[in-house]
Amino acid sequence: MKTLFGPAGLADSFRRQGYKKSVQAADYLSKYGLTAFEYQCGRGVKISDEAAAQIGSRLAQKGIQVSLHAPYFISMSSLEEEKRLNSVNYIMQSATALKAMGGKRVIFHSGSCAKQTRRQALEKAMDTMALMIQALDDAGMPDMILCPETMGKVNQLGSLDEVLALCSVDKRIVPCIDFGHLNARDGGWIKGRDDYMYIIDRIANTLKDDRYTRFHSHFSKIEYTVGGEKRHLTFRDTVFGPEYQPLMQVIREEKLNPVIICESAGTQTEDAVRMKNYLEQILTE
Repeated sequence: MKTLFGPAGLADSFRRQGYKKSVQAADYLSKYGLTAFEYQCGRGVKISDEAAAQIGSRLAQKGIQVSLHAPYFISMSSLEEEKRLNSVNYIMQSATALKAMGGKRVIFHSGSCAKQTRRQALEKAMDTMALMIQALDDAGMPDMILCPETMGKVNQLGSLDEVLALCSVDKRIVPCIDFGHLNARDGGWIKGRDDYMYIIDRIANTLKDDRYTRFHSHFSKIEYTVGGEKRHLTFRDTVFGPEYQPLMQVIREEKLNPVIICESAGTQTEDAVRMKNYLEQILTE
């Protein structure tokens, strides 16, 4: 396996180039030489198995690995039991759609801490995670990989350590490390190679297996305030970080093979290409 690059959803250039339907994503992405695509179901899983299969088949023909972002309204630590258990249903809907596409990685947000301590929220989320794994097993989808995402706002459950705690529930849980989120929630601390290396070491030393080499990732520059994430930017921004080049250096040095999904605002395809090209350049040096 090698590092895979692709966009979250379809960039503005998709329609500018005359494409209209998601089934055309494979043709669009292959022109850029990209090898990953994250289908977006943030507002709910509204795709039929037939449509999902068509999209997945075209992506597979072009050698593009598909993942899926589950609905944003998942709340693994909700004080309302019904909402917490509904989160399991949303994961199952997402996994079913992704299975039809031929993919295996379901990415999702854990939710907020609400009116409870972070520890209490994490304990509820870990219990919900165990229920999700059991539900996948019961449905005959034991090969599906769940990827809880690090989050950008301070009041959200999703610090690096919280995500790694969720990953401790089962070895089929792989962290989605959103570097822009981690940078935004703690005031722009990711400045260079050593900061990226700290994150990778933290994953390796906590999980104690090879998941640190094959983690899922989101990458974008993000504007932030004291509360954390405000909005996603593009690589053209020169004020907010983080910068991708030091991360590519770490990937080369440590021989890592993550899936890197770009979430730039509207230019996610083009910015994914920039990361891919840079990594390929330094690998030949």
